[in-house]
Amino acid sequence: MPPDELSAYTTYGRSDWAALRSNTSPTLSDADLSALRGLHEPIDADEVADVYLPLTRLLNLHFGAARNLMQVKAEFLGRQARPSPYIIALAGSVGVGKSTFARVLCALLASSPDHLRVELVTTDGFLHSNSVLEERGLMRRKGFPDSYDLPRMLRFLAAARAGNGDLELPVYSHLIGDIVASERQIVRQPDILMFEGLNVLQARGTEPAVVSDFFDFSIYLDADEADIQSWYVERFLGLQRTAFRNPASYFHHYKDLPSQDAREVADRLWREHHRANLRQNIQPTRTRADVVLRKRSDHSIGEVWLRDT
Repeated sequence: MPPDELSAYTTYGRSDWAALRSNTSPTLSDADLSALRGLHEPIDADEVADVYLPLTRLLNLHFGAARNLMQVKAEFLGRQARPSPYIIALAGSVGVGKSTFARVLCALLASSPDHLRVELVTTDGFLHSNSVLEERGLMRRKGFPDSYDLPRMLRFLAAARAGNGDLELPVYSHLIGDIVASERQIVRQPDILMFEGLNVLQARGTEPAVVSDFFDFSIYLDADEADIQSWYVERFLGLQRTAFRNPASYFHHYKDLPSQDAREVADRLWREHHRANLRQNIQPTRTRADVVLRKRSDHSIGEVWLRDT
């Protein structure tokens, strides 16, 4: 991060950050981590103890303060406090490990002594269907801001913030690479809502509100671009040996490519699509995050940048 960007943050090395967990104890077993980690995401108990537990402690403190403020405001207005979820944003590039990070953090937050209800929502469900993207000439821009149904995303967040009970949202299948019309995710009045996606911290748009207006806390998962590209390629090769072999897979036609050819395809997809989105739309939002987590080339988190104000 350039010095002018870093000036808004205090930088913690891994050991200094780990010391901030205080007496917070691990609550996930090796079996839990195995079930939560994604392909080529080697998270272990040390990472949970050193990085996730201090962050969980910080988030629980923020959550408690927000609930207290909500109660104080309700008392001032002479009315019952309306339940409203504490909304945490998680942003970062394709291939940086957001999905695994979000699942593990949600599991830790849900295991708190207060037995909080935690729900995870990804912005994939707000992508336009492939038929709409084809009609609008946007298939090659899937994942870019204009490929999402932004008004629907804003309506969902507004309804969640208002505490409007159970909410439904579309489901995106990574297997078929499209919205599944017959499926819905039900979000049931959470205490904490994790909202994960590529472009969730963007501030510009044509709508009167932006997605980030609804967030109480925001996290950006960061790494060197060369490392993210390498992880993306390795994940692609791993999926070629597994999910791509399913005839229903959107990438089934790549299943029998020789290894070198598959690597070249993955490199091309990165260069022509994901790199442009990272540089144009995702990385410029990094300085809007409350916490930036910097990953090393081995996937482990080596530094934490905590916003001072």
